[in-house]
Amino acid sequence: MHRLGNSKNYWNVSEELADLSRSDPKPLVTVTLPALPQRITLDLAKTAIVIIDMQNDFCSPGGWLDSIGVNTAPLLAPAKPLQRLLPALREQGVPVLWVNWGNREDRMNLSPSVLHVYNPDGVSHGIGSPLPDTGSKVLEQGSWGAALIDRMVPEPGDIRVDKYRISGFWDTPLDSILRNLDVKTLLFAGVNLDQCVMHTLQDAVCLGYDAILLEDCCATSSPAYCAEAALYNIKQCYGFVAGSEDLLQACTRKERDEVI
Repeated sequence: MHRLGNSKNYWNVSEELADLSRSDPKPLVTVTLPALPQRITLDLAKTAIVIIDMQNDFCSPGGWLDSIGVNTAPLLAPAKPLQRLLPALREQGVPVLWVNWGNREDRMNLSPSVLHVYNPDGVSHGIGSPLPDTGSKVLEQGSWGAALIDRMVPEPGDIRVDKYRISGFWDTPLDSILRNLDVKTLLFAGVNLDQCVMHTLQDAVCLGYDAILLEDCCATSSPAYCAEAALYNIKQCYGFVAGSEDLLQACTRKERDEVI
């Protein structure tokens, strides 16, 4: 028999038989940690982390936001906790998905309403425009601006998804990938908390996923009240808010128990 599929969703096939039973179910890998509005227990075997827009155009000096006068320093804050957390999640087999703007050069799939957000007067440096200092085309696939910041280094097994909207689910394969990995629970991180992170999280819940925002792994360049409103709405309407250190400790305890 030969495996057809990925490590979490596959058939066993031969010339004579296709075994659709998925007869090698993964055992539960549960951890419990503090969160709001209440403590949570989740199965790491059915969990993935989605990291949104940790890109040069948003977070780095010389990127698009920096070029229009936005203070990008706060947007680098998620890097340090993510650097600590991601190795532990990978050790537990949790898929890591980098969901970033990566637009087509011709912008043929972008409506005027999307383009207007980044170029409201029609002559500013919007999506696809070359930045005056570097020539990098704003959020265009393959550009320096669309690349991950230096502090975020993907591993070979990580998954990259280009997005073209505020939400990472519209017009992308994100949902198909997650369902094919048999993922039920999503951890959210990245920037901007109140914009792309929030809207991707909302769509995830509407699609039936569980959602946990890792607060210290998110940041925004918006006023503080925007983040406060996003956190309130996540706890009230969509899911849970937790901290990466609590999750890291839970993963560490799990790993220690497995060794024992």
